[in-house]
Amino acid sequence: MCRVYGAGNDLAGALMALAKETKAKGWWHSYGDVIPGWLDVYISLEGAATALSVYQSELVPGLLQTDDYARTLIHTDHPELNEQEIDRRVQLRIERQALLTRVTDPPGMGVVLNESVVRRPIGSQKIMADQLTHLLEVGELPNLTVRMLPFAGGMHHGVTSGPFVMLEFPINGTGMPTEPTTIYIEGHAGALYLDKPHEAELYEKAFNHIQRASLSEAASRQFIAEAAKEWRK
Repeated sequence: MCRVYGAGNDLAGALMALAKETKAKGWWHSYGDVIPGWLDVYISLEGAATALSVYQSELVPGLLQTDDYARTLIHTDHPELNEQEIDRRVQLRIERQALLTRVTDPPGMGVVLNESVVRRPIGSQKIMADQLTHLLEVGELPNLTVRMLPFAGGMHHGVTSGPFVMLEFPINGTGMPTEPTTIYIEGHAGALYLDKPHEAELYEKAFNHIQRASLSEAASRQFIAEAAKEWRK
């Protein structure tokens, strides 16, 4: 096709390299035995995104979970799994977190957590205290913001939208995104992907409203730090 359209050697070489890359399997395919198909798609999109906007009402997002917190969730959600299978699922979740500190273009990530996330015990008090301390640590990354939405904030768009992730993608040479803005909503039996412009606009407005209702970054850090102290008592 490059010859037909008269593309230069440099461009042809770059396109051929991209064609080969599209056939290569991602690192997560080695975990194919523990990844459902819908999550496979999400991990691929997550790795390609330039920005992630996350609202969570009940749990710490997977990219910010500690080993013990993730293990508790997976064991509770899948009591039928043996320890080896649980270990692999935890390892997958932890390996995904390298995304935030990768050398080349780590994505920006804005997270808003409902107060329930820091109040509901997941595992032991130590697990909760360590998890909240970890939130404070990763919150210092230059590409990551973590904000809290306390119960006192009252009614907000997150109450009706539920948890979601909004993924945005790089702009190509024509000024268009390589992929449409995509909304990811995870459920107990699978996941929903919304990528129509009017759907993305609805969730973008919802996230903006959620952010406005939340505490500032500084106040959020204080809120999380105080909750961590409570769990350590």
